[in-house]
Amino acid sequence: MNNALYYKTKQFFFVLIKLSIVAGAFYFIYNKLVNNRALDFSVFIDFLTENDVFSLKNTLFLLFLSFFNWFLEIIKWQKLVDTLKRISFLKALEQSLGALTASLFTPNRIGEYGAKAIYFTGANRKKIVLLNLLGNITQMMATTIFGIIGLSFFITKYNINIDYYKLGKIVLLFLLVLIIIAFVIKNNTFTVKGFSIEKIKDYILTFPKKTLLLTLVLSIIRYLTFSFQFYVLLHIFKVDISYLNAMVFITSMYFLSSVIPSIFIFDVVIKGSIAIYLFALIQINELTILSITTIMWLLNFVLPSIFGSYFVLNFNLPKQKD
Repeated sequence: MNNALYYKTKQFFFVLIKLSIVAGAFYFIYNKLVNNRALDFSVFIDFLTENDVFSLKNTLFLLFLSFFNWFLEIIKWQKLVDTLKRISFLKALEQSLGALTASLFTPNRIGEYGAKAIYFTGANRKKIVLLNLLGNITQMMATTIFGIIGLSFFITKYNINIDYYKLGKIVLLFLLVLIIIAFVIKNNTFTVKGFSIEKIKDYILTFPKKTLLLTLVLSIIRYLTFSFQFYVLLHIFKVDISYLNAMVFITSMYFLSSVIPSIFIFDVVIKGSIAIYLFALIQINELTILSITTIMWLLNFVLPSIFGSYFVLNFNLPKQKD
């Protein structure tokens, strides 16, 4: 009888935790839309209606790009996990979207690491954390490669006035930080997601090269997909700009918003602020840019997290034999 009571109590709290995660995600989405100081929700809706953003043609194309973006992410996760154990596309979809929902309101989406790991048994959870870290590193590599190229063109083309004295101080500070990090790494006291740099380096070096290359290629295609979606939205809002010129700004925006320290809760705000500054140089108004960054957030994070809430509510802990 005591065992039955314990089991029922455990199940009750497990269901309560799942409901809390979904409720927290939905509240976070609601709060970001309704209590956004930078963009009034009613003004946002009126502006979308005025520009006929969600006409049938526009909606279908934007949704296609969002689904393709997440299709690539799910395939990437499936291929990474396949190095540990075979999983189906549907399992990879469940883990990716479920983890997104669970991590939506956590700093830097750190909850994604724990959420994906919990789909596996204890013996594999540390490896799953490393696989997720590897997937994020390859995505960051794509952002950095395109970002440095875009920022170089941006600085050259628009002759940005640079305060070399301040820049020199920043460079010196950056070098000092690098020296400290190098010293800490050398003494094996620095960790990322609970793993030493040495362990992460060894893991990457021994990781199957074919899978690593495929992961990077998928990350690059995914980057090109959501950056093209940003360009499509510029076109929908009747911004007269060529694709190549737009990519200079878009790649610079994503790169700068990635390197500026922030927590994911304010990620959409950071991107919006940087985008406003950059696009203001070519006289694109603030409301247009804030609307685009908000739509990008809705399509690529909010929409898949709504689907992910189904997987969170139906989640069951894996059995040891699995």
